[in-house]
Amino acid sequence: MAGLDKRVGSYEEALAGLTDDMTVLAGGFGICGIPENLIAQIRKLGVKGLTVVSNNCGIDGFGLGVLLEDRQIRKMIASYVGENALFEQQLLSGELEVELTPQGTLAEKLRAGGAGIPAFFTATGYGTPVADGKEVREFDGRHYVMERAITGDFAIVKGWKADHYGNVIYRHTAQNFNPVVATAGRITVVEVEEIVEPGELDPTQIHTPGIYVDRIIQGTFEKRIEKRTVRS
Repeated sequence: MAGLDKRVGSYEEALAGLTDDMTVLAGGFGICGIPENLIAQIRKLGVKGLTVVSNNCGIDGFGLGVLLEDRQIRKMIASYVGENALFEQQLLSGELEVELTPQGTLAEKLRAGGAGIPAFFTATGYGTPVADGKEVREFDGRHYVMERAITGDFAIVKGWKADHYGNVIYRHTAQNFNPVVATAGRITVVEVEEIVEPGELDPTQIHTPGIYVDRIIQGTFEKRIEKRTVRS
């Protein structure tokens, strides 16, 4: 990796510098558009005490769920438990610290973090346990809860195509949380299905400009379906 060329040749290089007790932001929704190979590399590294911020924690045996198996996550900031039985078990036992955040609020906390906005007010959660311990203000007769923005040491992202400069395009619903996650990491690592030459991407189709991206790697993906329903 030199100059504007963000390409790296291995997953070891892609996550170089990730250590215990860091905060990792992960793109994806369920197991759609997740950076599955970067997650596998985190497992391989064996780092512990992580705070992970993602919409949910994958499923048992796949996605972020594999990090729960090895007790690598200390705290999970997510919007729901999902289909992950181990996540539920560790939450109920108190083994895993969990901060459940309304989905739209979580997305905005990441967007604000990437935009350099330290906090914002939202009506979501007022009068519920979500607001406990948080500042509340009234604007135009309505109550709002102050939410702090989120940033991370590493942001791991799944894209569809990228060029050498780190400009990224996402495909369909795999866009989900990935664009906001990409802006909020001190080091942003994107794995994609295809890396193309500079100039091959239509500038009007780029979702994440390369200014936000530090490292790009091309991988192969399982693209597992969380719940497959077929006709009998």
